[in-house]
Amino acid sequence: MTQELIDLRASILEGRYADALIIVDELEGMSKQAVLRNIESFIARILIHLIKNQIEQRLTNSWAASIRDSIREIYKLNLKENKKSYYINSDEWEEVIEDELDAAIRSASVEVANGIYAPSQLSEMVDRNQIIANTRHLLALTYSHSKKELPQVIDNYLSQLPGGEAWQEGR
Repeated sequence: MTQELIDLRASILEGRYADALIIVDELEGMSKQAVLRNIESFIARILIHLIKNQIEQRLTNSWAASIRDSIREIYKLNLKENKKSYYINSDEWEEVIEDELDAAIRSASVEVANGIYAPSQLSEMVDRNQIIANTRHLLALTYSHSKKELPQVIDNYLSQLPGGEAWQEGR
């Protein structure tokens, strides 16, 4: 990015405004890609914990906190600076989630049931449709609730997952 800024400065100083605008477009694209990569990493984190929850039929404070924090970070990252539009609209999550799901299954295989399942075994066990539905529901909350409301709303949803009631009651 440093080189792009140097080139941008030179283009402006030399009056090459068309070149400067091309560089500005490139910088915007790079910025968007960085945001999307960050969002994808938080999606993977959510997926890993939802997979563990589904297979182990329990929910821990650590998993809940990780899911909650990931959703909150996505809320902040996804909202563009104008506070009126999003990098990923509410109807565009399916592909992003599916793109991260296989990698999340591989990562979760190390953690689920103390790593006793190979990624291929875990992949066969996971109800992908349910994981995707849960993830989409959690992401949908970012469009309908404020940053302040979000943690409680997420906790309410998590309490409905397998083991969620016991988690909420501290058991």
